Amino acid sequence: MYYSRLKMASVVAVCLLGVVLCLPNALRQPSAALPWRQIHLGLDLRGGSYLLMQVDMQSITSDRLQTLADGTRQALLGAGLGYRNIATDAQAGTVTFTPRDPSETDADLKALRAMPTAVPGEFSVDRRPDGNIAITLSPAAMHERAREAVTQSIEIVRRRIDATGAVDPEITRQGDDRIVVELPGISDPEHVKRLLGTTAKMTFHMVQDNALGTVAGPGVTLLPMVNAPDQKLPILDHVEVDGSDLTNAGAAIDQQTGEWAVNFSFDSVGARAFAATTQANIGHRFAIVLDNKVVQAPVIRSAITGGNGQIVGGFDAQSATDLALLLRAGALPAPLSVIEQRSIGPSLGADSIRAGALSLGAGFVLVIAFMGLFYGRFGWYANVALLANLVLMAALLSLFQATLTLPGMAGMLLTLGMAVDANILINERIREEVGRGRTALAAMQAGFERATSTIVDSNATALLAHVMLFVFGTGPVRGFALTITIGIVTTLFTTLLLSRMLMVRWYARTRPTVLPV
Repeated sequence: MYYSRLKMASVVAVCLLGVVLCLPNALRQPSAALPWRQIHLGLDLRGGSYLLMQVDMQSITSDRLQTLADGTRQALLGAGLGYRNIATDAQAGTVTFTPRDPSETDADLKALRAMPTAVPGEFSVDRRPDGNIAITLSPAAMHERAREAVTQSIEIVRRRIDATGAVDPEITRQGDDRIVVELPGISDPEHVKRLLGTTAKMTFHMVQDNALGTVAGPGVTLLPMVNAPDQKLPILDHVEVDGSDLTNAGAAIDQQTGEWAVNFSFDSVGARAFAATTQANIGHRFAIVLDNKVVQAPVIRSAITGGNGQIVGGFDAQSATDLALLLRAGALPAPLSVIEQRSIGPSLGADSIRAGALSLGAGFVLVIAFMGLFYGRFGWYANVALLANLVLMAALLSLFQATLTLPGMAGMLLTLGMAVDANILINERIREEVGRGRTALAAMQAGFERATSTIVDSNATALLAHVMLFVFGTGPVRGFALTITIGIVTTLFTTLLLSRMLMVRWYARTRPTVLPV
C-alpha cells in the first residue's frame, strides 16, 4: 500500500505520455520532422475498395509444360538424340513426342529421366503403346506449385500496392486460389486493378531468322508486337535471359530521342547471360517479350556486358512509371483476374464511425454512472482509471499505427467492460473485508491482495487467447484481437497501479475510519 514518489511519478508520466501519443489523431502535423503516428481507419470506417482476385491455375500448368517442352528439346539435342511432333496438353498435364528412331527410345527415356526437377517426383517419363514418349506432371507436385504461386502472388501484390502509396492495404488469402485486397481510402481502384491485372513477366528471346509464312515451326511461337498487334514475329521459345534476374528498373527520358523509356539492370547471373547472348548473336534480332507480347526486337550491334539495358516503345510518363514499378515488384507467377469488386463510399464510413463512436460513448457513460452510483468515491477513482485506460489504448494503437475497424471499436468497448470487472472485483473484496470487521487500512490491503491474483490470472488467459487469435486470424478478426490484447495490458496497468494509487493517496491524506464503498 506504499507508493514512493518515484512510483507515483512513473504512473503519472505513463498517463501523460498516453495523452501525448493521442494528440496526432486530433491535430495536424506541424512539421515533417516530427514523428506523427496516427490510428488508420479501416475499409468499413474510411470507405474504399474491395477486390476479390483469382489466380489462373491453368496458366501455371501451361507455363510449366512449356518450360518442360523446352527442357526436353535441350536434353535430347544435348544427348545427340532427335524428336518429332513434340506437343503439350494442358488438360492432361503432359508433354509428348515421337522418337526420331524407335531404336533411340531407351536413350530418350534415360536422357529425360535425368532432367532436373523443381520438386522431387515432379514428373514421370513413360513409353506409350503407340511408340510415343510422354512426360506427365504429378498432380501432387502441381498442387504444391499452385499453392506456392498463390503465396508468391500475395507478396508481389503487396509490393505493387505499397509502391502506389496506398495506406494500410489488407491483402489476405481466401481458399486455394483467391486473394482479397482491401484498399481503404481508394474509391476508384481502376489504376490499381491495371497494375494487379498485369502479370509483368518479361523474358528475352532470339527472333527466328528467315522465317517463312505465318505458321510457327517447332520451338517457335508467333507473338504480336505491342504497338502493332497485327504484326507478329517468330520468337524462339527458349528463354535466353529471364526477367526474374532484374534487380532494378526506373522510368527516364531517353537523351537521344527525348521519349520516355524504362532503364533496367540485371544481377550477376542475368548480366552474364545477357552478355553471353548478345556476344554470340551479333547481327541477329533480340526480342524483349512482356506478357507474350513483343515490346521491341532490335538488332544486336555489339555485346552488352554492363548488365544494363533500356526499353523504348511509345511510353508516356505514366506507362513508363507503371512498367518500371511492375518490373521492380517482380512478375506474377500467374495472371490475376478480378471476380468481385465493391466500393464503400466515405459517407457510409462516416455513418459507421458515428454509430461506433455513439455506442462507445454511451457504453462509457453508463459504466461511469454505474461505478459512481454503486461504489461511491472508489467508484469514481475507478472511472478516472477507466478514462486513462481508454487514452492509453488509443495511444498504443497510434504508436503501432494500427488500423481501426468496426470490430476494433467493439473490442475497445468490450475492454472497458473487462476493466470495470477488475475494479468491481477489487471493491467487492474490500467490502467483504470491511464486513468482517477489519480496519479501513487492513480492508484495503486485504482486498487488493486477494483480488490481484484473480485479476492477473483471468487477464492472462484472455491475453493468450487473443494473441493466438491475432496470430492465426485475418482481416477484421486481427483488428479485434489487437484491440483486446492492448486493452488487457492497459487494464492491468490502470487497475493495479493507477486506481490503487488514487485510493492510497486519498487514504494517506484523510486517514478515514470508514471506507466509502
